[in-house]
Amino acid sequence: MMDRYSRQIRFRPIGQEGQDQLGQRHVVIVGLGALGTASAEQLVRSGIGRVTLIDRDYVEWSNLQRQQLYTEQDVRNHLPKAVAAKRRLGAVNSTVTIEAIVEDVTAMNITRLVGQADLLVDGTDNFVVRMLINDVAAKFRIPWIYGACVGSYGMTYTIRPGQTPCLHCLLNHLPKQQETCDTSGVISPVVQLVAAHQVTEALKYLTGAEAALRQTVLSFDVWNNQQSQINVVSLKQSSCPSCGDDPVYPYLNAQPLHFVTLCGRDTVQIRGEGTRDLIRLEQEMSGRGISCLRNPYLLMFETEQHRITAFADGRILLHGEADLAQAKRIYETYFEGTFTKK
Repeated sequence: MMDRYSRQIRFRPIGQEGQDQLGQRHVVIVGLGALGTASAEQLVRSGIGRVTLIDRDYVEWSNLQRQQLYTEQDVRNHLPKAVAAKRRLGAVNSTVTIEAIVEDVTAMNITRLVGQADLLVDGTDNFVVRMLINDVAAKFRIPWIYGACVGSYGMTYTIRPGQTPCLHCLLNHLPKQQETCDTSGVISPVVQLVAAHQVTEALKYLTGAEAALRQTVLSFDVWNNQQSQINVVSLKQSSCPSCGDDPVYPYLNAQPLHFVTLCGRDTVQIRGEGTRDLIRLEQEMSGRGISCLRNPYLLMFETEQHRITAFADGRILLHGEADLAQAKRIYETYFEGTFTKK
């Protein structure tokens, strides 16, 4: 065990003192898709003291091409990503305290989920969630590291509240990317490169090497051999509603939508108002002649047109549906009045 971090300690900018600092730090990773899993593995192998993994989804076949912590058995077991990631990472480094949270990050719960972190790492593919992270980071002065990738294009930026422009400051200056991995695909090398930059910045910050942090927005296209950096120091806005002189934290104070279409997935997510008793729900579905698959975290069944997943935290996913009005009718058919413990 004494040799675990020997090569990292021999790296002079970290050394034994930096390694000791890493062992006392808490990192929260929001989103356990491609970026989140790559960053999580590197951070856990580096010896971060505590890592919290947050993701709302479960492992599917299409994830295995680039989301490196998951296996075919995780797909067969319909494991939530946070749970599967924790199991794998716990086998990699048992000295790190790893917490798995299967929840949808909203304005209602993000402070509870991330408020005690030393650093936040963006592993999401959802701009609304990123803006939530941005607001809570600004409010509680928690540094965070933005990351995004689609196709062969990647981007990352390190945000330190009170010192750098926040993501809200940069909204009109970031390159416009309307594509998603669901619509345009993604190759795993760009994922690894974005995550490598994110984790490098994390190691700098967590070991006290803040002077070495990058001051620019870094973007690159690994397929077309392109790279650029944008100096954004001058773009900090005193009137920014998230980090300015009189912040109102607009995303943090927004009410979450109960019915929302997930970008690029032909899926509607329905947020419940409490935790759901999956055993009771399975009994009710069985009473209707509906066959279900259940584990401790979710219950899944299929209709002629839809695959439906109910989570223990009260959420429901209607796969194969993008129309919100139809989603509401389906919800009323199968879930209206089902037992929910508030």
